Amino acid sequence: MTAYKSSLLKLLFERGYIHQVTDAVALDAIAERQVVPGYIGFDATAPSLHVGSLVQIMMLRRLQQTGHRPIVLMGGGTTKVGDPSGKDESRQLLSEEKIGQNIAAIRRVFEQFLTFGDGPTDAIMVNNADWLDSLQYIPFLREVGRHFTINRMLTFDSVKLRLDREQPMTFLEFNYMILQAYDFLELSRRAGCRVQFGGSDQWGNIVNGIELGRRIDGTELFGVTTPLITTADGAKMGKTAQGAVWLDEKLLSPYDYWQFWRNSADADVGRFLKLFTDLSLEDVGKLESLQGADINQAKIVLATEATAMLHGREAALAAEQTARETFEGGGAGQDLPTLSIGEGMNIVHALTALGFTPSNKEARRKIVEGAVRLDDVTVNDPGLKLVAANEPLKLSLGKKRHGLLVR
Repeated sequence: MTAYKSSLLKLLFERGYIHQVTDAVALDAIAERQVVPGYIGFDATAPSLHVGSLVQIMMLRRLQQTGHRPIVLMGGGTTKVGDPSGKDESRQLLSEEKIGQNIAAIRRVFEQFLTFGDGPTDAIMVNNADWLDSLQYIPFLREVGRHFTINRMLTFDSVKLRLDREQPMTFLEFNYMILQAYDFLELSRRAGCRVQFGGSDQWGNIVNGIELGRRIDGTELFGVTTPLITTADGAKMGKTAQGAVWLDEKLLSPYDYWQFWRNSADADVGRFLKLFTDLSLEDVGKLESLQGADINQAKIVLATEATAMLHGREAALAAEQTARETFEGGGAGQDLPTLSIGEGMNIVHALTALGFTPSNKEARRKIVEGAVRLDDVTVNDPGLKLVAANEPLKLSLGKKRHGLLVR
């Protein structure tokens, strides 16, 4: 179905967010006549989400933009279990204190994208530890577990693919899909939640929650999934040679975040503008129609708009200006990532400390290949010791990675 009437599904469809909908006609009708609370769950396995989660965050933003209520579900409980989807091994188990610290840090990211409050369309953040931690095992198995068959659970990709690769799955992880389904049931009871959003790999888990709500409470619930977001070369969104593209400026500077978007492939620009910026579809159409070298202007707009949404307009414009000074003027913009090297540091260690290379071994390889420059002069000696004088040194890897070295 593509002729949606509600502003919610119409917007999601037009901007490329929809992969599957459980009952599009019914959800469209409900979204047209009332405020629909919807949720996405995020486990707190790290102190920040990365750009691979951004399409889900933007789904919640679109929900709020069309007059509905976003619910951010933090997995304080499920993080203790670990989602087996797409994994070959069990996640490292975190302490409750660490999980709490991660949730507090992640909330700051959501506050850049959503308006929180007590109003009917204001976003709320809830923690599934509030109900999962107090569950009694036997009553839970009797009330909820009886609605799940092992036969069906073994057919879900999160389980089947793991077993097909002959990778072990603990009974702890096997329970994850039941707990996620129970989350949907609890949110429908506590917050009137009607729809769960998620990536395409979550389809089976979402359907489980819908069926559980129908069987236990007789509630009509819905699910919407997004397509797997990959880059033009088929790589998973958010993965680079330098590691994850974090959404926390403590882990990745606004300048590096801007550069990530600026380096998008030509074929990705239009799709990314629709998904990750608030530009109108008319403006997106004009930008994605640019040809040849002009497409670079569209990439700059993408980078600046995406960075402004996360880090603020001032930081985005500063990153854009720094890039212009660095690449067009041959200078060293002051917004470049900076590393203090004290009385001196080996060039290999500096490259790794700046995050330009994932390891010292990789840094040495890049130097030998002639990909590293110091103040625009190629360096071929991995043993070079860098000493900063009164002026910062500009250390570069390739054409797009630059940093300043100071005392």
